[in-house]
Amino acid sequence: MGTVGNEPPALIQDLNITVKDVSLIFPPQQTLRKSAFLSNIDKVLNFPVETVHFFPSHNHFPPHVVAEKLKTTLSELLVPYDFLAGRLTSNPETGRLEIDCNSAGIGFAVASSDYALDDIGDLVYPNPAFGQLICKSVDSLEQDNQPLCIVQVTSFKCGGFAMGIVTSHVTFDGLSFKIFLDNLAALAAGKPLAFTPCNDRQLLAARSPPCVSFPHLELAKFHDSNPPVIDPTSEVLDFKVFRLTSEDIANLKDKAKASSGAHTDARITGFNVVTALIWYCKALSWDEPDPERVSTLLYAVNIRPRLVPPLPISYTGNAVLTAYARAKSKEIEEAPFARLVELVTEGAKRMTDEYARSAIDWGEIYQGFPDGEFLVSSWWKLGFEEVEYPWGRPRYSCPVVFQRKDIILLFPDIDDKNGVNVLVSLPGKEMSKFENLFRNYFP
Repeated sequence: MGTVGNEPPALIQDLNITVKDVSLIFPPQQTLRKSAFLSNIDKVLNFPVETVHFFPSHNHFPPHVVAEKLKTTLSELLVPYDFLAGRLTSNPETGRLEIDCNSAGIGFAVASSDYALDDIGDLVYPNPAFGQLICKSVDSLEQDNQPLCIVQVTSFKCGGFAMGIVTSHVTFDGLSFKIFLDNLAALAAGKPLAFTPCNDRQLLAARSPPCVSFPHLELAKFHDSNPPVIDPTSEVLDFKVFRLTSEDIANLKDKAKASSGAHTDARITGFNVVTALIWYCKALSWDEPDPERVSTLLYAVNIRPRLVPPLPISYTGNAVLTAYARAKSKEIEEAPFARLVELVTEGAKRMTDEYARSAIDWGEIYQGFPDGEFLVSSWWKLGFEEVEYPWGRPRYSCPVVFQRKDIILLFPDIDDKNGVNVLVSLPGKEMSKFENLFRNYFP
């Protein structure tokens, strides 16, 4: 059942990057200067998100041509995405975080590596050196004037290249970033925008007065909680990639169906069965076993189609909220698999319009953050690798990851379109338990 990367592949620790140029890209025309409101979901996500998109060589689009094409296209894109060329600031009257849409520009870097793309190994396996494919700041600018987006094009000796992008999470969630990439690809090909971005973040403003109508067990105030999910850990962690093939996932679905008799609310999807398996392994790998300990799983739910009326699919801001599943360790260990899938299902089912509005209102009243034992962060179905650029689709697209025991990542597989890679970081003793539970879950 599944495979585990017991030994990490040999990883190149230094990609021998030479940065040739760093510049700013501005919109081609003056845009209206204004302040862009940030929702309560946006404003707690003030941290960078780094993604790398690897491309093989293309006869008509060598890296230097791609770099020039991207510079021109990104400039055009800063008209409909005017907030992206702005800067984060605090509202002078309320102190609330917002974007000053001042056309100050985004960053753009051109670099080269001494390696060929095939030399850098397994693209799926997280390599800290991939961080060298990201330009994290523009050194000529002060810290409070850093761009909200920086793009770096790194050429490889083979003619392939990587497009590394860092954005502030306040600008996009995964779905809106995918649409941004679709629009980038469309304009680069001389086509109209694939989607007209909806930049009205007031659509997710809190109600006046705010009304919190649910207990929101998935949220905790900063001052009375254990460190929230965003806090890093100082523990030494083991790291492993657990690969589930499309056949493995089909077997998980069959297992859920076989035990679903009394659990009619179980929605048997790929994400739900994989998440249920992860929850089982994570909850029972706890260093100090306690059958009465409550395990809380968190995962993100897209609220665009759940609101009344629904948000436009092209809403550019963060429109995801945290769903949760909770159970005692004893129940997780003894329950039929369908029951675990049902509990995961209930997390998303709970996310109605009123629940989402209540969670947004909660963020208006309290300073807090999602709080649980761990978060499943899924990049599995976002489709970054399906974006069709003039120079073709990426060989692979992935975030630059870091080791966190409270975040388990789901990545697409490079060979099996419906398979998934589960990236787990845990202290050694817990990792050993997790791996044994994962291996032995199926007879």
